[in-house]
Amino acid sequence: MNKFLLSIFVLIFHLSSIQAQTEFGVKGGVNITFFKVDEINFGEYPDTELGFYGGFFADFEIDSSLHIQPELLYIGISDFQFLNAPIYLQYDVNKNFHLLIGPSLNYFFDFFSNKFKVRADISLAYNLSSNLDIHMKYTLGFEELSPNVMFLGVGYKL
Repeated sequence: MNKFLLSIFVLIFHLSSIQAQTEFGVKGGVNITFFKVDEINFGEYPDTELGFYGGFFADFEIDSSLHIQPELLYIGISDFQFLNAPIYLQYDVNKNFHLLIGPSLNYFFDFFSNKFKVRADISLAYNLSSNLDIHMKYTLGFEELSPNVMFLGVGYKL
């Protein structure tokens, strides 16, 4: 866990030296989790479940329409909690509409083994103002015990 968080902070520190144009913010919202779990092996869980998330992000501008945006989010879904750290490559389709894609590093607190998982994220964001956006992202799990998750929320640049 400590190595995971240290790696994220080292990456953020390194990215901050790329360009002087760096912004930080907070985000949060709801998530819908789609479990791919066989009830015989993992207990009685519904196929979908509603949860919440919240955390921080940084936006490092590479050029006028390309950014790198790492995030660190805490996610709660009923009895499950985990840290989600996507590292997005953000493309600005226009001034207000953004497409983000990248790997998602995840640390699950409640799984019995194999607590660290790498997943894939794709996200869309729309700016309501210069500081406020709404976003939707989908996280795809590659393993049987790694659920797919849809996030709907807001972000605020500080």
